[in-house]
Amino acid sequence: MPFFADSDQLYAVAGTLLTRVQEEEPEATAGISNSRLVIRLETSEPTTEFTLNGRQRPVEITYGPSRLRPTLDIELAADTLHRILSGEQSMKRALANGLLKVQGPVWRVTALADLFHWGQTVYPEVLREQGLSSNQ
Repeated sequence: MPFFADSDQLYAVAGTLLTRVQEEEPEATAGISNSRLVIRLETSEPTTEFTLNGRQRPVEITYGPSRLRPTLDIELAADTLHRILSGEQSMKRALANGLLKVQGPVWRVTALADLFHWGQTVYPEVLREQGLSSNQ
Protein backbone atom coordinates (compact mmCIF):
# COMPACT_ATOMS: atom_id res chain seq x y z
CA MET A 1 0.00 0.00 0.00
CA PRO A 2 1.43 3.41 -0.97
CA PHE A 3 2.45 5.77 1.84
CA PHE A 4 0.42 8.70 0.48
CA ALA A 5 -3.31 8.09 0.05
CA ASP A 6 -3.67 10.44 -2.93
CA SER A 7 -2.07 13.33 -4.77
CA ASP A 8 -3.83 15.94 -2.60
CA GLN A 9 -2.18 14.48 0.50
CA LEU A 10 1.26 14.48 -1.14
CA TYR A 11 0.80 18.05 -2.40
CA ALA A 12 -0.21 19.15 1.14
CA VAL A 13 2.85 17.52 2.73
CA ALA A 14 5.24 18.78 0.02
CA GLY A 15 3.80 22.29 0.12
CA THR A 16 4.21 22.54 3.88
CA LEU A 17 7.67 20.99 3.72
CA LEU A 18 9.01 23.21 0.94
CA THR A 19 7.50 26.38 2.41
CA ARG A 20 8.98 25.64 5.81
CA VAL A 21 12.42 24.82 4.39
CA GLN A 22 12.46 28.05 2.35
CA GLU A 23 11.41 30.09 5.41
CA GLU A 24 13.73 28.44 7.94
CA GLU A 25 16.75 27.81 5.71
CA PRO A 26 16.64 29.98 2.57
CA GLU A 27 20.12 28.76 1.59
CA ALA A 28 18.65 25.27 1.03
CA THR A 29 17.61 26.30 -2.48
CA ALA A 30 20.85 28.17 -3.26
CA GLY A 31 22.16 25.28 -5.37
CA ILE A 32 19.07 25.47 -7.56
CA SER A 33 19.24 29.28 -7.82
CA ASN A 34 22.98 29.36 -8.47
CA SER A 35 22.69 26.79 -11.24
CA ARG A 36 19.60 28.55 -12.66
CA LEU A 37 18.00 25.15 -13.16
CA VAL A 38 14.36 24.44 -13.80
CA ILE A 39 13.71 21.07 -12.20
CA ARG A 40 10.55 19.07 -12.66
CA LEU A 41 9.97 16.37 -10.08
CA GLU A 42 7.27 13.94 -11.12
CA THR A 43 5.97 11.19 -8.84
CA SER A 44 3.87 8.14 -9.48
CA GLU A 45 1.50 6.37 -7.08
CA PRO A 46 0.12 9.00 -6.55
CA THR A 47 0.83 11.13 -9.59
CA THR A 48 2.11 14.61 -8.79
CA GLU A 49 4.30 17.18 -10.44
CA PHE A 50 6.45 19.90 -8.86
CA THR A 51 8.52 22.43 -10.76
CA LEU A 52 11.32 24.30 -9.03
CA ASN A 53 12.29 27.39 -10.99
CA GLY A 54 15.85 28.39 -10.11
CA ARG A 55 15.69 31.30 -12.55
CA GLN A 56 13.60 33.16 -9.95
CA ARG A 57 14.80 34.38 -6.55
CA PRO A 58 13.63 32.98 -4.28
CA VAL A 59 13.11 29.68 -6.09
CA GLU A 60 9.55 29.58 -7.38
CA ILE A 61 7.70 26.30 -6.84
CA THR A 62 4.74 25.23 -8.94
CA TYR A 63 2.50 22.43 -7.66
CA GLY A 64 0.95 20.64 -10.61
CA PRO A 65 1.71 20.94 -14.33
CA SER A 66 3.85 23.88 -15.43
CA ARG A 67 4.53 25.42 -18.81
CA LEU A 68 8.22 25.80 -17.98
CA ARG A 69 10.54 23.52 -19.87
CA PRO A 70 12.69 21.68 -17.33
CA THR A 71 16.46 21.57 -17.54
CA LEU A 72 16.33 18.49 -15.35
CA ASP A 73 13.39 16.09 -15.33
CA ILE A 74 13.22 13.64 -12.42
CA GLU A 75 10.74 10.77 -12.12
CA LEU A 76 10.29 8.56 -9.07
CA ALA A 77 7.60 6.77 -7.11
CA ALA A 78 6.10 8.79 -4.26
CA ASP A 79 7.19 5.99 -1.89
CA THR A 80 10.79 6.45 -3.05
CA LEU A 81 10.51 10.18 -2.35
CA HIS A 82 9.13 9.35 1.10
CA ARG A 83 12.04 6.97 1.81
CA ILE A 84 14.58 9.59 0.71
CA LEU A 85 12.99 12.30 2.86
CA SER A 86 12.75 9.87 5.79
CA GLY A 87 16.48 9.14 5.46
CA GLU A 88 15.78 5.47 4.74
CA GLN A 89 17.31 5.68 1.26
CA SER A 90 19.90 7.96 -0.29
CA MET A 91 19.25 9.82 -3.51
CA LYS A 92 22.49 8.39 -4.89
CA ARG A 93 21.39 4.80 -4.21
CA ALA A 94 17.91 5.45 -5.65
CA LEU A 95 19.57 6.78 -8.81
CA ALA A 96 21.95 3.81 -9.02
CA ASN A 97 19.09 1.33 -8.54
CA GLY A 98 16.93 2.96 -11.21
CA LEU A 99 14.32 4.14 -8.69
CA LEU A 100 15.02 7.74 -9.63
CA LYS A 101 15.08 8.42 -13.36
CA VAL A 102 16.70 11.61 -14.63
CA GLN A 103 16.48 13.24 -18.04
CA GLY A 104 19.01 15.97 -18.57
CA PRO A 105 22.49 16.42 -17.16
CA VAL A 106 22.46 13.80 -14.36
CA TRP A 107 25.40 15.38 -12.54
CA ARG A 108 23.24 18.46 -11.90
CA VAL A 109 21.03 16.46 -9.51
CA THR A 110 23.53 17.58 -6.88
CA ALA A 111 21.81 20.99 -6.97
CA LEU A 112 19.02 19.35 -4.95
CA ALA A 113 21.33 18.08 -2.20
CA ASP A 114 20.84 20.95 0.26
CA LEU A 115 17.09 21.07 -0.32
CA PHE A 116 16.78 17.35 0.41
CA HIS A 117 19.13 17.60 3.40
CA TRP A 118 17.07 20.35 5.02
CA GLY A 119 13.86 18.66 3.93
CA GLN A 120 14.88 15.55 5.85
CA THR A 121 15.24 17.56 9.07
CA VAL A 122 11.73 19.03 8.78
CA TYR A 123 9.93 16.05 7.20
CA PRO A 124 9.09 14.06 10.39
CA GLU A 125 7.50 17.14 11.97
CA VAL A 126 5.49 17.91 8.82
CA LEU A 127 4.21 14.31 8.73
CA ARG A 128 3.09 14.54 12.37
CA GLU A 129 1.32 17.84 11.68
CA GLN A 130 -0.48 16.23 8.74
CA GLY A 131 -1.54 13.28 10.90
CA LEU A 132 0.80 10.81 9.22
CA SER A 133 3.25 8.39 10.78
CA SER A 134 6.60 7.95 9.03
CA ASN A 135 6.29 4.14 9.26
CA GLN A 136 2.80 3.67 7.84
